Amino acid sequence: MSQTIAVARDPRVDFFRGLALVFIFIDHIPEDVLNDFTLHAVAFCDAAEVFIFLSGYSAGLYYGAAFRRTDFVHGEALLLRRIWTLYIAHIFVFMIYAATVSYTVETFHNPMYTEELQVGEFLTSTHVVIVKALLLQFQPAYLDILPLYIALLALQLVLMPLARRRPLLLLVPSVAVYLVVQVWGWPNLPAYPEDRTWYFNPFAWQVLFCLGVALGLGRLAGRRLFPHGRRLVGMAAAVVAVSAVIKLSWTLHWHFDEVPALLIGWLEPISKTNLAPLRLINFLALALVVAGVMTPKARLLETIPARAMIACGRLSLNIFCLGILLSVIGHFMLVELGSGFAMQAAVNGAGIGAMVLAACFILWFRRVERPPSPAPRGAARDSAARDSAARDSQE
Repeated sequence: MSQTIAVARDPRVDFFRGLALVFIFIDHIPEDVLNDFTLHAVAFCDAAEVFIFLSGYSAGLYYGAAFRRTDFVHGEALLLRRIWTLYIAHIFVFMIYAATVSYTVETFHNPMYTEELQVGEFLTSTHVVIVKALLLQFQPAYLDILPLYIALLALQLVLMPLARRRPLLLLVPSVAVYLVVQVWGWPNLPAYPEDRTWYFNPFAWQVLFCLGVALGLGRLAGRRLFPHGRRLVGMAAAVVAVSAVIKLSWTLHWHFDEVPALLIGWLEPISKTNLAPLRLINFLALALVVAGVMTPKARLLETIPARAMIACGRLSLNIFCLGILLSVIGHFMLVELGSGFAMQAAVNGAGIGAMVLAACFILWFRRVERPPSPAPRGAARDSAARDSAARDSQE
C-alpha cells in the first residue's frame, strides 16, 4: 500500500485562488478600467485557468486523502456531496442573477442587457429556461464556470478511485481526449438555446483539472510527478516573457492604434472554449515559474493584501458566488450611473472590499463558533494535518 504523508497547508494555493477570484470579478465588468491590469492583459491565459487548476489540485489533496483513509463508498459519497453543494450554489446564484437582470432591464428599459448578458430567452420563455438552467444547459454570461466545475468534479467519480495510487495514469486518457478536441473540435456538451454549446468545453478543460488532481495526489503521496530544476524554470520563464510581450502589444494596440499587435494574424483566434494549446502552454509555464520562485514561506504572503487574498481563497465557493453577483451589479452601475474615475473607484473598491470583508467575517465566525479541541496525538495528529491542508478549496 502506498504511503500517505501529512501535508502542510500551502498558503500559495489560497493566495492565488483568491487573486483569481478578484480578477474574475474585474474581468466580468466590461467597462472596468482594471481589465487592463489583470492576467489576461499580459498572458494568453486568464483567471479561469488559475481557478480550475487550483480547484483540481485541492480536489486531489482532499479526496485523494479521503479515498486512502476510508472505503470506496465513503470517498464517492464525499465527492457526490461536494458536487451537490456546487449545484445548489449555482442554482442559488442563477436565481438571484436572473432576478437582478430582469429587474434592471424592466427598470432602465435598456435592451443591450438582453443580448449582452444572454438573458433574452429567460425574459420570453421563463418556464423553459428554468428547466434548462436546472439541467445546466442554460448558461447566461458569468454563469458558466460553476457548471464546468461540477462536470469536472463529476468526472472524478470514475477517475479518482483509479488514479489515487498511480496519479500519472490519470493523465493518459485526459491528454488523449484533449487532443481529440484540438484536432477535430469536438465533442462539447449541448446548451440552450439549441444552437449553442457550453462556453467552457469540459472535454478540453478537463486536462487542466486532471493535471491539478494528479499533482495533488502526487504531493499527498510525497513524490513529484514531473521533472523540475532551474533549467526547466528558466525555459518556462522564457515562454512567460515572450507571451507577455506579445499579449501586452495586443492590449496596447486595443487602446493605441499606432502600437503594432505582434503576430496577431498568426496566433488568432485563440479558443477559450476549447482551451487552445497556446493558453494551456502559457499557463503551465507561468505555474512553473511561480512554483519555482515563490516558496510557501515567501514574505509576500505575510503582507496585509496577501492575507486578504488568502482569506478569499480559503472560501473560494462563497467568494466566487458573491463576486459574480457583485460584478453584475457593478456592470449595471457603470452603464447607468456613469463610468468616470469616481464611479470606477467606487465599484472596484466596494466590490473587492465586500469580497474580502465577507471572507474575513466568515472565517472569524467559524473560529468563534468552533472552540479549539484538544490536540490529537500520533496517527490522529497526522490525519488531522492532512485533512486541514487538503481542505484548501473544499469550503
